[in-house]
Amino acid sequence: MPCKIAPSLLAANFLQLEKELMMINQSEADMLHLDIMDGVFVPNISFGFPIVEQIAKVCTKPLDAHLMIVEPQKYISEVKKSGAYLMNVHYEACTHLHRIIGEIKETGMKAGVTLNPHTPIELLEDIIQDVDMVLIMSVNPGFGGQKFIDNSIEKVSRLKNMILRKNPKTWIEVDGGVNMETGKALIDAGADILVTGSFIFNSANPIETIQKLKEL
Repeated sequence: MPCKIAPSLLAANFLQLEKELMMINQSEADMLHLDIMDGVFVPNISFGFPIVEQIAKVCTKPLDAHLMIVEPQKYISEVKKSGAYLMNVHYEACTHLHRIIGEIKETGMKAGVTLNPHTPIELLEDIIQDVDMVLIMSVNPGFGGQKFIDNSIEKVSRLKNMILRKNPKTWIEVDGGVNMETGKALIDAGADILVTGSFIFNSANPIETIQKLKEL
């Protein structure tokens, strides 16, 4: 199955947001990745649910909402209302992860869990059967344009083995430092979805860049 591509809106030109969204609509992108940050869980602030609601009115691709926030369980209904297809929460931010995953799925959204670079995939052994997607952060979350952490490739490979044993339907998504070289290595290791921001939005021809990523 071809790898899915999820451009990260964080790298878009927000002064030309509608134009950027129309480009995504016209491209072969499979979904749009939305990094929602609170300045507490990560050292940055991005955008909130009113912006996501406006994005949903224009974007024809499924919205992949990545909540880099503390207490994400408080905002499940807001994420659903904003039009998200998938809600992704950080393992490190959730004391009662199983409950939160269940509450997300009860709304009809897909449920994802994100792991920071230092968090071992083995911590998902007892919940992987309930999760639709695992997002591996291949940079430290909070800012775009960071250098890819090489250990992420081996981490994806180990996660793929766990998934094949416990829940083959679970997707693996990777975010951070993804380009043609790292993207190919991640796909070979078992990644299903590549998130990339600046590599797409800063390229001379973003639509062509997305197409080339899908051909990896």
